[in-house]
Amino acid sequence: MASHGSESEREPLLGHRTPGSREWDVIETQEHYKSRWRSIRILYLTMFLSSVGFSIVIMSIWPYLQKIDQTADASFLGWVVASFSLGQMVASPIFGLWSNYRPRKEPLTASIFISVAANCLYAYVHMPAAHNKYYMLIARGLVGFGAGNVAVVRSYIAGATSLQERTSAMANTSTCQALGFILGPVFQTCFALIGEKGVTWDTIKLQINMYTAPVLLGAFLGILNIILILFILREHRVDDLGRQCKSVNFEEENADGSQISEGSIDQVAVVATNILFFVVLFIFALFETILTPLTMDMYAWTQQQAVLYDGIILAALGVEAVVLFMGVKLLSKKISERAILLGGLIIVGVGFFILLPWGNQFPKVQWEDLHNSSIPNTTFGEIITELWNSPREDHNEQPIGCPSEQAWCLYTPVIHLAQFLTAAVLIGIGYPVCNVMSYTLYSKILGPKPQGMYMGWLTASGSGARILGPVFISHVYTYLGPRWAFSLICGIVALTIMLLGLVYKRLIAFSVRYGRIQE
Repeated sequence: MASHGSESEREPLLGHRTPGSREWDVIETQEHYKSRWRSIRILYLTMFLSSVGFSIVIMSIWPYLQKIDQTADASFLGWVVASFSLGQMVASPIFGLWSNYRPRKEPLTASIFISVAANCLYAYVHMPAAHNKYYMLIARGLVGFGAGNVAVVRSYIAGATSLQERTSAMANTSTCQALGFILGPVFQTCFALIGEKGVTWDTIKLQINMYTAPVLLGAFLGILNIILILFILREHRVDDLGRQCKSVNFEEENADGSQISEGSIDQVAVVATNILFFVVLFIFALFETILTPLTMDMYAWTQQQAVLYDGIILAALGVEAVVLFMGVKLLSKKISERAILLGGLIIVGVGFFILLPWGNQFPKVQWEDLHNSSIPNTTFGEIITELWNSPREDHNEQPIGCPSEQAWCLYTPVIHLAQFLTAAVLIGIGYPVCNVMSYTLYSKILGPKPQGMYMGWLTASGSGARILGPVFISHVYTYLGPRWAFSLICGIVALTIMLLGLVYKRLIAFSVRYGRIQE
């Protein structure tokens, strides 16, 4: 893998003349350098806005869904939330393939236009006389479809940066994505001041309230993004050494004057990296999903407390991720990306291992706090009888604690708060490191070949992980409890580390693999 020098984005990279080369300039001009990084920063903004499009309404989807359609239940809410990832999973390979053969402006503009239209549809889902929940489902699915442009963004940045610049650029991309996820709910909270009623623009039948204002802002920002892409974004490509490409036709000759065949890419490394990326997003989706029910069950938090405290925890993890993305840029200059990825996976595994319940203390059970000392000497039947015969709390009050219908609540030790917070910090360290290293390695493995389609599959695998992860953990946790859930996750992480060990030597840059540059 290429060693990382001290050059930053502010220092243009000089090229080197290659015998027989007809496509690469000897030196990158200052004008080309500035234009290249101006375009990359426009795509940083695109990545940020894509994340905001997902998170800006996530806290208000459920009350808005209940308001527009009384027939919607919690299970349908799950489909509405998952529709974003489903749409992105379908669209990513399509936009990626499109970007391989046409200017990136086309798929980027089309995808953002779809997101803008979908946000406008979301603002009008209250209008139809019936089936409003299905219109919301379609709207969120289309927003996700538009977010499939993430594959185009990553492929552009991979093709417009040298190996030395790549890790830093990918870390910046992840930072913008993380900031979008963090700030989206903040924007949503600000719009809550408008209230549920808000104001109505009678001419166009538009209601501007706490539910619709965020998506209207998203639509406005999307239009601005399209304008910036159309007038500022330019097609740029440099090779792994930073030499400027005169042509943006990716199907033409490579720097050595020879045609790059599909078989030139190490397909084993490609498949392995897709699996690694899937697992990384899968396990973090598990953690996000399990966070609220776990804390409510273990610490007898009310729904309001869980939303507040877990929101603070996730916000803190988001800030931690941003700091780590910046730290990775420095660390990768001294340690290879493969080693950083391995370290991140180990940290995540340790985090989930710490979450395994142990000890003699047990969680509070709805609706009675059983004495911990009586549990080991009491049969399961006697516990059920005691629960049945015990006086219930006032039904006007929200029941708190671990639900007695989850049988594991009666015999599984509590996960101590310090234990939980320590695990959260470790998972918050490991996840962003693994995330950015996975697709940084992926982009380097692919080399100068057009990466749109490949990046589309990587993005699709991540979207699939965000769909399957919540389904997996919700069933395992509900029926088997945290001990089984976190043990299985530890097993998944262990298998992933073994896979990384098996392909470790193959996860190298394309140019290193063919001896064009030294590792």
